[in-house]
Amino acid sequence: MTRVETTTDIDAPAATVWSVLTAPDRGWDPFFVQLDGRFAVGDRLRVRLSDLGGGLRFRPAVVVADPPHELVWLGRLLLPRLFDGRHGFRLDPLPGGGTRLHHGEEFRGLLVPLAAASLRRTADGFRAFNAALRERAEATARA
Repeated sequence: MTRVETTTDIDAPAATVWSVLTAPDRGWDPFFVQLDGRFAVGDRLRVRLSDLGGGLRFRPAVVVADPPHELVWLGRLLLPRLFDGRHGFRLDPLPGGGTRLHHGEEFRGLLVPLAAASLRRTADGFRAFNAALRERAEATARA
């Protein structure tokens, strides 16, 4: 198992961060070019990553949807346990009305060791996403 975890503090309430995170407009997002579908347990999303994420397209299943607290999906390459990614966002309230974003992914499967170099770059993509989400959510909260 390999885990990539990032954390960012955002000066906006969790409801605002959630609304930006789950909005279909991805013009602000340098990592997820497409992230849409119903954010409900059991539903499949349509996800396309930018070049920061290798340009991949996939259809993960939502496994946790608890607005505005947590969103988790599970993506797989072909078969279970070959290359599985459990991707998650957790929004924790901070004193003063802000939000701490925990954004990470746990990778499991036979092919994970072969992808170690690209998974290290994944953290850079997550940090770029987090910074853009913070900027967009804070601007939305100020508006």
